[in-house]
Amino acid sequence: MIRMIMHGCGGAMGRVITSIAAEDPDITIVAGIDKNTDIQCPYPVFPSLDQCTEKGDVIVDFSAPGAVDPLLDYCEANQIPVVLCTTGLTEEQVEKAKAVSRSAAVLRSANMSLGVNLLLKLVAQAARVLAASGFDMEIVEKHHNQKKDAPSGTALALAESLNNAMEQAYYNVFDRSRTNEKRDAKEIGISAVRGGSIVGEHDVIFAGKDEVVTFSHTAYSKAIFAKGAVSAAKFLAGKGPGIYDMSHVIG
Repeated sequence: MIRMIMHGCGGAMGRVITSIAAEDPDITIVAGIDKNTDIQCPYPVFPSLDQCTEKGDVIVDFSAPGAVDPLLDYCEANQIPVVLCTTGLTEEQVEKAKAVSRSAAVLRSANMSLGVNLLLKLVAQAARVLAASGFDMEIVEKHHNQKKDAPSGTALALAESLNNAMEQAYYNVFDRSRTNEKRDAKEIGISAVRGGSIVGEHDVIFAGKDEVVTFSHTAYSKAIFAKGAVSAAKFLAGKGPGIYDMSHVIG
């Protein structure tokens, strides 16, 4: 039985992961970490990892950027694998995660769903054909009105996949309102919509002369991300130091 610590257990994703893990016979959550220790969970909740008295085989993190630095410090010091799901990290935090991976297994993904990770591969293949033929590339993402970071980590991952496919010849453009000029051929435009209770929608648009090809992914519930996180935790437990992502999990 894999012993998991849920970092950010009081958040929306933490609660969904708790319910998903409770139905999985191969993993159990032995402790939760949250600044609010009064929340009701089927396991003990501690305000920090340093105060946690339970030992885990892997940590799953769905917290906030401000909580990631002490998490990484703990994983490095204790050589505990971590599934790092929190988005909106700074470049310094991303580099720190890479440094920690020399001591502990770190799985970082902008999106934990199987469908999105397949989408990352598909749009890269499409870019090699369509962008190379002069199609413009645009990304539109939509999320609920409580999401703080914009654009989403998934949108940035999609843009990175496109740019990698085109050998880093493109650059991201987030706001065209400050310029008064036509679109550059090497732009990857990224637009963010926030409203209502939209769980998550991502469209990757390839716009050419007289034709448009669109790849879309829609999330209807947070359960798809929770299932992916639990699968990632089961994969990562026992793994040696290194950087991993969902492509390693789905094979």
